[in-house]
Amino acid sequence: MTRPPGVILAGGRATRMGGGDKCLRMVAGRRLIDHVMARLAPQVAGMAINANGDPARLAGLGLPVLPDSLPDHPGPLAGVLAGLDWAAAAGVPAIVTCAGDTPFFPADLVAGLQRGAGASGLCLAASPDDTGRVQRHPTFGLWPVALRDDLRAALSGGLRKIVLWTDRHGAGEAVFDSQLYDPFFNVNTPEDLTRAEALLGAA
Repeated sequence: MTRPPGVILAGGRATRMGGGDKCLRMVAGRRLIDHVMARLAPQVAGMAINANGDPARLAGLGLPVLPDSLPDHPGPLAGVLAGLDWAAAAGVPAIVTCAGDTPFFPADLVAGLQRGAGASGLCLAASPDDTGRVQRHPTFGLWPVALRDDLRAALSGGLRKIVLWTDRHGAGEAVFDSQLYDPFFNVNTPEDLTRAEALLGAA
């Protein structure tokens, strides 16, 4: 299958981390975003980052910076929409997204999402929790550009919960497992930074 471009979602406010750019925090001697980029790059055909505010602070990443096109930080779906608009301008049929605070996502994320895509081309990543119940991770997904106008209309109408929109379009589900740790563990707090350091050290 053709590799889609990847969009790293980093447009949140990081309130539990005390604000600022969570993806620029240091983990095991590198910025969190560096770990994410290194994991995503071999899986995709180019990358961009969804982030708001002054893009100059991210210039050193060497990636296009895509701000939300809707006001008031309406959530991750706004970042998905920004990525879809970017892809549409480039004539690309789909994008893959990942969270900018999740450095351990699967090395076969994109292939799994492509295999699991529903009829609309949508797919969300998922993994089992400690009880074996499968949980979706809606910031990790395969998104067809053909649905971008529908997504824009839904967001403009007040939709914020990702799975409400993806369920409406019959999104598939790609389940990933790990015996060592949750591959979708994300860094939200200073304590999570410490845990991520430990996991990277163990790896």
